[in-house]
Amino acid sequence: MLSVGEGKGTVRKKIEVLRSLRRLLSKSEIPPVEAAIQAGAIPVLVQCLSFGSPDEQLLEAAWCLTNVAAGEPEQTRSLLPALPLLIAHLGEKSSVPVAEQCAWALGNVAGEGEDLRNTLLAQGVLLPLARMMMSNKGSTARTAAWVLSNLIKGPNPKAATELIKIDGVMDAILRHLRKGEEELATEVAWVVVYLSALSQIATSMLVRSDAVQLLVERLEASESLQLLIPALRSLGNLVSGDSYTTNSVLVVGHEITDKVLLAIIKCMKTEHRVLKKEAAWVLSNIAVGSLEHKQLIYTSEATLLLLHLLSSAPFDIRKEAAYTLGNLCVTPSDGCGPPNIILPHLAQLVNRGCLPGFINLVRSPDIDAARLGLQFLELVMRGLPNGEGPKLVEREDGIDAMERFQFHENEEIRNMANGLVDKYFGQDYGLDE
Repeated sequence: MLSVGEGKGTVRKKIEVLRSLRRLLSKSEIPPVEAAIQAGAIPVLVQCLSFGSPDEQLLEAAWCLTNVAAGEPEQTRSLLPALPLLIAHLGEKSSVPVAEQCAWALGNVAGEGEDLRNTLLAQGVLLPLARMMMSNKGSTARTAAWVLSNLIKGPNPKAATELIKIDGVMDAILRHLRKGEEELATEVAWVVVYLSALSQIATSMLVRSDAVQLLVERLEASESLQLLIPALRSLGNLVSGDSYTTNSVLVVGHEITDKVLLAIIKCMKTEHRVLKKEAAWVLSNIAVGSLEHKQLIYTSEATLLLLHLLSSAPFDIRKEAAYTLGNLCVTPSDGCGPPNIILPHLAQLVNRGCLPGFINLVRSPDIDAARLGLQFLELVMRGLPNGEGPKLVEREDGIDAMERFQFHENEEIRNMANGLVDKYFGQDYGLDE
């Protein structure tokens, strides 16, 4: 096994042994990570990271640690003694290749769990990584952004808020989104995903910047699924915050608002399942907003696409489409009663054939989907004029779908379904015909 010694020829021999170990640990089948740990590799690798060592040695040692960190959780934890030196090599005293390789090792550690992320943050990893992300060298900025997205993913929002407050971070994010090649923009977009998901301070700063415009431009121009997913999710986080944020970003009549919607529609038309679901999720969040936002979606091509998804997409996408379509039909009630119905939207969607899709959700074993379906049936039966709602629901076998909950174990769903059947299909139903 590798040992540390001094003397002529030792450094070259050490590098050769490190390289052999690195190749063993890079095996794609079953790398002997546990055997290396048990043989005492970690303390020796830590010594090999000492400042003043040749770059080639530093690089090979950091690479070995990167591979160990990619192993099982307990194997990753074995790197704890190496963390201070790995972090120290992120600074300007180390060469770019060594700093990037040490960052990769730290990224693998950060990806393993919240406790290790907290350890890294407590040891001061955030600032040197932020400085690396500010680099004009693409590989350095890209690696740092990847590590940062692992580091700030939460659930504690503290790291995300601290990161966005570091001088120069916002400028770096915007610069890389504007001018960076696709791989760099992809990693930076993931940083924006976690910033906007976890930190209200970061969200406010991003909304006031050019971030939305730049994300939309990336969505318009790119065909890379790897970039489109984080760009769309970032955009979704930014436009679906609190009502003030949403209204600040999506001002009806502004060019950027139309571009946001067109970018979402582009993603809905793709063949990629994940992207379709993300797009439907963004729309469902926008549709929760103001009447103007509901009308913006309703009058666009998105409505026909949502109807198509409701009838033919995989279940998880149908559910997101249903949330959006349902939200397009209601505004909040003034008090504690049921939501107010936007009758023109509801009637037109029913005329376009959405009812069977919602009744299929009622039949679903997924409780959230069933609740969503029942809520829409309630809108139809309460909202359509001249008693047309119950008749349409009956015609599509909606009564049978609701009656399956007659003795259901979920009390809320059982009461909701039985209440609708009793209210709209009780003993007086049909007597006026």
